[in-house]
Amino acid sequence: MSETKVFLLPDLGEGLTEAELVNWLVSVGDEIRVDQPIAEVETAKSTVEVPSPYAGTVAELHGQPGETLDVGKPLISVTPISAGGSAPVVEPGEPAEPETQPTETELGEPADEAEETHPEAEAYREEEKAGSGNVLIGYGTPGGHGVARRSRARRGSTGGSVGTLPLEDGADDGGPSAGADVDLSLLRTRVPGKLGAVISPLVRRMAREHGVDLGALPGSGEGGLIMRRDVEAAISTPEVEGRPAVKPSPVAEPSPAAEPAEPRQFETQGTDARTGLGISSRTPVRGVRKTVAANMARSRSEIPEATVWVDVDATALVELREDIKAGGSEAPGLLAFISRFVTAGLKKYPELNTRIETAPDGSQEIIGFEGINLGIAAQTDRGLVVPSVRGAEKLSARELDAEIRRLADVARQGKATPTELGSGTFTLNNYGVFGVDGSAAIINHPEVAILGVGRIIDKPWVVNGELAVRKVTELTLTFDHRVCDGGTAAGFLRFVADAIENPRGLLADI
Repeated sequence: MSETKVFLLPDLGEGLTEAELVNWLVSVGDEIRVDQPIAEVETAKSTVEVPSPYAGTVAELHGQPGETLDVGKPLISVTPISAGGSAPVVEPGEPAEPETQPTETELGEPADEAEETHPEAEAYREEEKAGSGNVLIGYGTPGGHGVARRSRARRGSTGGSVGTLPLEDGADDGGPSAGADVDLSLLRTRVPGKLGAVISPLVRRMAREHGVDLGALPGSGEGGLIMRRDVEAAISTPEVEGRPAVKPSPVAEPSPAAEPAEPRQFETQGTDARTGLGISSRTPVRGVRKTVAANMARSRSEIPEATVWVDVDATALVELREDIKAGGSEAPGLLAFISRFVTAGLKKYPELNTRIETAPDGSQEIIGFEGINLGIAAQTDRGLVVPSVRGAEKLSARELDAEIRRLADVARQGKATPTELGSGTFTLNNYGVFGVDGSAAIINHPEVAILGVGRIIDKPWVVNGELAVRKVTELTLTFDHRVCDGGTAAGFLRFVADAIENPRGLLADI
């Protein structure tokens, strides 16, 4: 009987140490396949589906919905099916079959079948030892228990599709072969010039959703391993001749929203010693709220911030949008127009589109960027999140509007990816939707500035020496005084304000 495999909750990226189990997608007794989503968990970044690295029958589910699980603790136990549908399992102490070697080396010379010392081949074998679970996320997280057996490709075989390791045929009477079963559980993507870069399920999924061709992507990990950062770089790199186009990620249909966890109640609430009042509830600080709290505290403790603000006559911008609508065209939202002004301002004042890095010896560097990933602060049921529009400086107001709406939608669903939530270089916060005029916002660490936009309301305003009623808003810029002085910050703020007051020149492309 096959030994039950225990899959440990992996590091879901960004060094997270825990995740809240939202709901199970499988039940005890279900037969599952490799990479099949088994659970939906909420991390400090977003809600994600966790795929199984094993195929077989679900033996045990470790944890209940609403429970917080530590990384490295058991998540699910799976009993592999030794025959008729799943890869055979090598019991502890049983030698695995010899590893497949490519028919040619990188230099074009025939490979020696007995040669087992190539460093990239060694790295490849190490990643294969624990099956898919060993590199679930792309960081090489441990999690294998036992070794999966691999079919050996015949030397010189050309079978199999381009981009995958060819596996030896083992079909009998036309039925499914053990080799095909192994192909399911140990599917690997190969990179030209490499011995076999292993791709984790989530990295493969990210590449698939963004249209990244893994066959043409060099891996930066050991032995040519394609890491999540390689796919993210391909997504953010502009298309050039000879490179496959990167398609925008399709908006997936939202899954049924999980019920928010109720505040934890106790049989005896007790009395608060400081106030003398009865305690009505206790709510653990976790998930997004925990991350926001830690990030804001770090921002305030590390960044010497300063704030400048200005009132702006937005009448011309409001009228421009009304004119577009009156002409029968779909008009972008006001936030999209302001985003366009912000990206133009950051091109003129790039000091505000930077990040400060501190070396182990205490020395600091200001890191500048070739593009702008514009973060849009969004309030959701899960808390405040900041998904970013990548390459925002290349988009028109209409394109910005479409992407802002898409990001807001996935953020509300809790489906924003870690890349979307953690790659911003400057944040725009529209707190006017809450009916307030201004706010000295906290910078979204590790960025160096955040621009806030208040509500647009009718106010008395002097125009050409006469009092008039105009559409007025307030802009507030909080910035890191280490990267620039007040003159730069004021110059950027005045640029955006002037663009709002005279929008037609800058919005020729809408």
